[in-house]
Amino acid sequence: MKVAVVGAGIVGATAAHALLDEGHDVLVVDREGPAAGPSGGNAGWIAYTDILPIASPKILRQVPRFLVDPLGPLAIRPGYLLPLLPWLARFVAAARPAAYERSITAIAALQALALPAWTRLAGQLGCEALIHRRGGLYVYDDPAAFARADRLAARQRELGITVERLGAPDLRRMEPGLSQSVVGAFLHPDIAHVSDPRQLTTAVFEAALARGAHFLRRQVTNVAVGGGLRLACDGADAISVDAVVLAAGAWSKPLAASLGDRIPLDTERGYNVSFPGVTGLVGRPIAFEGHGFVATPLDTGFRVGGAVEFGGLSAPPNHARTRAIHAKARRFLPALPDFEVGSVWMGFRPSIPDSLPVIGRARTSPKIVYAFGHGHYGLTQSAATARLVADLLADRQSPIDLAPYRPDRF
Repeated sequence: MKVAVVGAGIVGATAAHALLDEGHDVLVVDREGPAAGPSGGNAGWIAYTDILPIASPKILRQVPRFLVDPLGPLAIRPGYLLPLLPWLARFVAAARPAAYERSITAIAALQALALPAWTRLAGQLGCEALIHRRGGLYVYDDPAAFARADRLAARQRELGITVERLGAPDLRRMEPGLSQSVVGAFLHPDIAHVSDPRQLTTAVFEAALARGAHFLRRQVTNVAVGGGLRLACDGADAISVDAVVLAAGAWSKPLAASLGDRIPLDTERGYNVSFPGVTGLVGRPIAFEGHGFVATPLDTGFRVGGAVEFGGLSAPPNHARTRAIHAKARRFLPALPDFEVGSVWMGFRPSIPDSLPVIGRARTSPKIVYAFGHGHYGLTQSAATARLVADLLADRQSPIDLAPYRPDRF
């Protein structure tokens, strides 16, 4: 078939390869180009060990504390609360204990496919050197929180995830650059991170072009159904195709709505500061539990970022948030360079209230497949999602139950 992939981020780029493997004629359409959004600016983790949705009973208890701090781990822009209310209502529903447990099961199923899928794709493309397997650390400065995390570690082990508990002395021997404020950590020795998210996404995209995929820099404004599928694009004639994969991240919602699917997609605005050329601060990626940020030693430099801000797609960045993340990071990493020498970034994570992506067929046509809404795990889950998309278009049995990710679950 002639298949149009709408979106040139990491999900679209990996989907292009899965479709090429099936022998399809692939056209990637994107308004900017590869890695223009969060696919180029994320933290660079293949964090398949993360199994907890953001919507949880715990987060509901913490939200009031977060919201009184406009620069804290979670914030809602003034004026955006009203537009966000429908999303927040579904978020609260997803945090109920039974729904929360269902989300864990579904996240774990998809995460279990993530690293094997990336291993396969990297080997196929010859880009194994862009993926590093040095493990990842989740560090704590609160002894009580560290003790409570044993329950999560036990659950991860039940799912076959390797996790090791480290006290402060062992942790500091492993990462001497950490300050005395840390009390312990959990090590996931199999976590991977990438050389640089932009570098990897661009390499995967360019490899798809080298395999015969085509690229059109246009914004898709509509997908017409009836007598075949046609993509309407700004500044170009309509494009006739046999199938469409919608992987446009934060910009997927209006296209899905035009196809009859009302998806509760909003955007978590993520912030980071990167220090090009800075190496040696830590040896592996580190998440700072309870503080909402991570640090990653990329090949291109050192990156610190995270946090969640709801403010829509049009409000300008608030890099006071980035500065606040940097100030927190310095408490744990005393050798972190001054904020002023770093390069700041803000991007839009496509977020669904239950922390599960939308993977499934559109209401109006079985030849339109959705692959968006991965939130914090676009890089992690992209290669696995690509294989699931190919299965759907081939009417093939998928390796996991896709019902939890279906577009009409809301």
